[in-house]
Parts: sequence; C-alpha cells; structure tokens
Amino acid sequence: MQSQFKAISISYKNAPLSIREQISLDEKECGSLMRKILEITSVSEALVLSTCNRTEVYYSSQEDQSKTLIQLLCVERGIANSDEIIPYFQVVNDQNEAAIHLFNVSIGLESQVVGDLQITNQVKRAYQLSADLQAAGPFLHRLMHTIFFTNKKVVQETAFRDGAASVSYAAVELVEELTFDKADPKVLVVGVGEIGSDVVRNLQNTHIKDVTIVNRTISKAVTLAQECDYKVAPFENLWEEAEKADVIISSVAGHEPFFTKERVTNLNLLTYKIFIDLSVPRSVEKNVEEIPGAIVHNVDDINNRASQALERRKASIPLVREIIAQSVEEFNEWSKEMIFSPTIQKLKNALEQIRQEELSRYMKQLNEKETEKVEMITRNMMNKIIKLPVLQLKAACKRGEAETLVDLLNDLFNLEANAEQAEK
Repeated sequence: MQSQFKAISISYKNAPLSIREQISLDEKECGSLMRKILEITSVSEALVLSTCNRTEVYYSSQEDQSKTLIQLLCVERGIANSDEIIPYFQVVNDQNEAAIHLFNVSIGLESQVVGDLQITNQVKRAYQLSADLQAAGPFLHRLMHTIFFTNKKVVQETAFRDGAASVSYAAVELVEELTFDKADPKVLVVGVGEIGSDVVRNLQNTHIKDVTIVNRTISKAVTLAQECDYKVAPFENLWEEAEKADVIISSVAGHEPFFTKERVTNLNLLTYKIFIDLSVPRSVEKNVEEIPGAIVHNVDDINNRASQALERRKASIPLVREIIAQSVEEFNEWSKEMIFSPTIQKLKNALEQIRQEELSRYMKQLNEKETEKVEMITRNMMNKIIKLPVLQLKAACKRGEAETLVDLLNDLFNLEANAEQAEK
C-alpha cells in the first residue's frame, strides 16, 4: 500500500492562546519530537512546524497516526493529560488536503495577517531541520521545493506580498523608509507588550542592526533581546537612550502621554528624531511634533498603511489560489507516478537480466563488431518493449487505476521474486 501524506494542526483558528502556548515548540524541541516520531512510529517522513500561531506535524504513513503524534507532542511539552488537548487538533488524513494545507500555510493564506512575510522563512527552517535529521524523503523534498517555487511565483505575479499588512510590519517598513539615508540608524523600542515584541522580531528582517530595548519589567526585555540578539537598557536609563536614538518606537501603556513636549525638548535634538507611537491612548504627546526636528507618526498613520496593503493582498487571493491549484495538480501528477516508478525499474531489471542471460550464451561465438551490433539491437528492443507498459501506467495513473496495473505487471513477470533474487 502506498504511504499517504497526512497532517495534524492546532492554530489560532481552532485553539485559544492558552492552549497554543502549552504545545508551542522551540527548534530544539521540534528536533526532539521528530526523533521520537521516527523512532517510535511507522512514519517514514516528518516535518514539524511551530510558530506563535500554530503547531503542526506533517507526516507520511499508511495509517492514521494522529493520536500517537499528539501524545508524543504532549510528552515533549510535559503535558500529562493529552485528552484535554486532542479535541483542539485538526486532523487531515487525505493526502491532497494535507498537501494543500501545507501550501496555504507556507504561502500565508492561513496566517492571521494574510500574506505573512515571516511564515515562509519559518517553514524553510522547519524543512531544513527535517532534512538535517533525515526525516525528509523523496515525497517531502519534492513537495517542499514545489511550494518554494510556487511562493516565488506568487511574489512575482501577484500583489499578495506587497506592503506591510499588520501594524508591526507597517511600523518597521515606515522606519526603514524614514532612515534610508542613515548608514547605521539607532532604534530604541520602549515597551515590549504584544505589539512591541512583534516590532522587535520584525526588525530582524531589516538592515537595521542597532536596536535597544527598554521595558519596565527588564526580564521580559532581556529574554526578547537574547532571542533577537539586540541590546537592553534599564528603564531608568530610558532618557539617556532616547538622546542617542534616531528612532523611538513607543508602545507604553498609560492614560497620559509618556513622551511629553517638555521632556522631548530637553533631549537636545541636533538632528531629526522620529517617534513611532503605537499606543492607544497615545504615549507621545501630540504637540511633540511642534519641536523642530521631531517627527511623529501615530497608530492611525500606521493602521492606514497596513489597511491599504491588506486590501491589496486580499484582492490577490483568487489569483494566489489559482497558482497554488496549478502547482498542486502538477505535484499530484508526479506523486501518482511515484507509485509505479519502482515497478518500472523492477521490470527493466527483469528484462535486462533475460537479455544478459541470452547474450552470455552466444557472445563467445561473435567477434567484437558483431557483439556491439547485438548489444545495440537487443537494448533497443528492450527499450521499445518497456515503452508501452510505461505509457499504460501513466494513463492508468490519470484514471486512478495505477495500483491495479502494477499488481498485474508484478504477477505477469514475477517481479517481486526476481527483485529478491537479484538482491541475493
């Protein structure tokens, strides 16, 4: 029986954050889980993807291994009772549906922010880990390379990845635009709640490397800085850091503005200083922009940029789905042919064995020129004999009848027995 590609998925669509964070895996845990899967189950290929919005396992197996995989995932995360987690998982046992789901996830159709720029890189890292652990076989290798090719086509032919479609992405995009003339702009991020943390992580994908994080709870700032390889400053040193910064990104919670006109005036602006205020209520006082050299962008400015980009992306979705459907169809043609390629190879080997046995009976009676002619004639005959079964198998694949024809060829030529004999 042909091994089937399957998936289990838990995401923001079917589970709250309180559940998702329990089973979220870092890269080390993803590797550990894959090793357990390959050691304990009959899974032949595996890919583990874990982000802030989803944890998924894609695998090849003849049987439904979903319950076992969820249990192993729970073991990896130290969860004693997997029964509480199992209902949240989406189980996909149809190969075509599982492949389409991975396409959609990788390209950003399943992301909270449509067309998420980070997800493709996260999938690439998951695939690299799978390959490093030898958990990727021919099927998964071909599928992943088809997905990456499709993603490139989506980028080139649609507006699906144009612009920044989330507040954090839009804020970072704006910072890049406003600092294009500076060789090494200094960015200060004040406040690392959800949106501030997203901004810091998104800065990793830019040319901006001089980033300092300030937060009232310094332990949270330290953890994020270590993750992203940035600097940390204590909250009491905030104004010293603000003096040095070219850009200040603020997401400080509070009922009154934190960056007031009076405090910003005291910063002694020698050149322009950019304030990106992502807080509601505002954390940068409105009249700060009256100070010469101070440039202020509030959350409404950022939201407008994000909304426009999001609309362009949404308008591109039908075309993106068409591109994916075409790629899936081509991939399915290839995967169907995988069913009979071992049979064709066995048939070729069986015919070659017959050819060699017959040649060995007469070759001693032939001179060199005659031997070359006989070699050429018999090889051409064999290639013509094999051509018809190959064409018939390809046609049978399209009709969904390949397995029947494979069984028939195995019986007619006793291919399994011949293959075993050849191995001996």
